Amino acid sequence: MFDNRRLVRYAGMSILQAPGRKFKATPESQFDGEEGGGMSDARRAGEEFRRLAEILAVLRGDDGCPWDREQDETTLLNFLLEEVYETVEAVQSGRAASVREELGDVLMEVVFLARVYEEKGAFRLHEVVGGINDKMVARHPHVFGSERRDSSREVLGAWHRQKQEEKKDKSLLGGIPRSMPALAAAFQTGQRASAVDFDWPELQGAMAKLGEETEELALALGSGSREAVVHEIGDLLFAAANVSRKAGVNPELALLQANRRFRDRFAYLERRLREEGREIASASPEELDALWEEAKSRKPGR
Repeated sequence: MFDNRRLVRYAGMSILQAPGRKFKATPESQFDGEEGGGMSDARRAGEEFRRLAEILAVLRGDDGCPWDREQDETTLLNFLLEEVYETVEAVQSGRAASVREELGDVLMEVVFLARVYEEKGAFRLHEVVGGINDKMVARHPHVFGSERRDSSREVLGAWHRQKQEEKKDKSLLGGIPRSMPALAAAFQTGQRASAVDFDWPELQGAMAKLGEETEELALALGSGSREAVVHEIGDLLFAAANVSRKAGVNPELALLQANRRFRDRFAYLERRLREEGREIASASPEELDALWEEAKSRKPGR
């Protein structure tokens, strides 16, 4: 299936091979005998993956599903994004069964999208999988080759430099997708700049910048200039993303959690007032504040 990769077994070792590359051998015992994992599970996953590809081929075929046949790369983007966000929510919920289900949904959308492009004659599914296999091996020469990288910082810096070379982009920031949510893009921008040491040495520096931007926003708000306010709010959010990054937290995921907490607490307010036969609009600010504190203090799931 994979025309540029093969698994070679020799003398009890497993060696990943691709054209023009040499990789370190890995003892086969490392893959076998692990409950829920190992090479046997990888084989089964491969069989199930092939089954998924065949199911999508049938659904898109002449005797397949009318709805599936109507979809194209544009309509599938909506579903792909939806499933990715549902996966994020499942991971944050801590429910492994939900994560498993949502990962399957994401995988289905990936195979579906690849099928659409295969029908156009653009590329085949095995090229998608083979491409990411080759990329992962090529970008880990400290694992599959002879290079030495002792820290995550070294690995990340080399990763970005190699990615930049592969895409022939002169800017280290050029590969950040324009369609990425702005907060996530700010996080990625800071990460890439940090890879070449354009960053604060410590978290305190980022925190000081956040304070500086807060003061500048206050001045802009007092100026009456909408343009200045927009500018400073943008700077403040970018500074907050850098603080989050320096603290080891993805700000996009942190904001998703904050949004969920607010929705849950607001729903609690509405429910408590409905129990009294009232609508939320009828409550005073003092009542809402008291219910909000009550919502914050309750145990999760209540």
